[in-house]
Amino acid sequence: MRVVCAPDSFKHALTATQAAAAMADGVRDAWPDADAVELPLSDGGEGFTDALAGALGARIVQVDVLDALGRPARGRFALTGHLAVIEVASAVGLEAVADEDRAIWDADTRGVGQLIAAALDAGATELLIGLGGSATNDAGAGMLSALGVRFLDAAGEPVATTPRGLAELAEVDAAGLDPRLGAVRVRVACDVDTPLTGPRGASAVFGPQKGATAADVPRLDEVLERVAALVSRGRLASQAGAGAAGGLGFALLALLGAELGPGIDLVADLVHLDDRVAGATLVLTGEGSADAQTLAGKAPAGIVAAARRHGVPVAIFAGRVEPEADVLLRDGAVEALITITPAGQPLPEALARAGENLRGAVATHLLHRRA
Repeated sequence: MRVVCAPDSFKHALTATQAAAAMADGVRDAWPDADAVELPLSDGGEGFTDALAGALGARIVQVDVLDALGRPARGRFALTGHLAVIEVASAVGLEAVADEDRAIWDADTRGVGQLIAAALDAGATELLIGLGGSATNDAGAGMLSALGVRFLDAAGEPVATTPRGLAELAEVDAAGLDPRLGAVRVRVACDVDTPLTGPRGASAVFGPQKGATAADVPRLDEVLERVAALVSRGRLASQAGAGAAGGLGFALLALLGAELGPGIDLVADLVHLDDRVAGATLVLTGEGSADAQTLAGKAPAGIVAAARRHGVPVAIFAGRVEPEADVLLRDGAVEALITITPAGQPLPEALARAGENLRGAVATHLLHRRA
């Protein structure tokens, strides 16, 4: 028997790697003779680098960068051969900024550009960038500045690449963009279809969680529109995904020639997901919270799709299962939808004991299931 353990992260509780290990322990508890295959996955958000490093056997490279607020931080990317896997959140992540420190007008993405430059220095000729979880809303200007693009005011003086500084932007000089990027393939794992601006854009949809007030949103949009007009004459701003990570998707499209796609599709291709699933007895997947959108572009969606293609049943585990998530059971490949949290367990305890809860839930399911 072979059981593939392919979860995403359980937010605030387990990385995808930790979740896969807990699942595998549960498999061995119930079915000692089974081959438990650990395959942590990600759709481009939290844990993207670690998940792919584990799946691809890549090494982790540590880099000194600036975080979203310009403070010294330690970023990281995964490197295997000439492929570098970069997680935006590892440099400018929202989780690294305390609620009281969130200052969207003073945040930028220079740290992401520093990670890209370090990956190029390490010999990367292909970049896979996971968008999601950023604290920024600068249309990727900070990233571009770290890669050689100059952002200038009407007097020809450099402006800060934060929204506050970009409000004075009059000229973008891309002549100094790192020439190595011309020979690099850039693929972007993006699980949102947000355009750059407007009611469905970066500022309106994600700005509030980054510290924007209702009054800030239209002003932030004006800044993004200014950047887009000067970088690409407004082209690409309406493309799906341009607003991801505070407009970082736009910059990657406009000046790095990036290919944007659903994160799980890119990851599935890289780790040969279909080959891993084919012939398995069972596939286990999961994430922190299961709802009606779980099979709409998130990592479990890719797992279920692969399992369906090969006629392999899937069990989905989650820390919390929303009532509307029962729709997932209508998918013929999904045999069970299981909450790992014991009834009545307080949230802090559930988060602290998530690994134990997941292991136990997997073992219990398998003990009551015919192999």
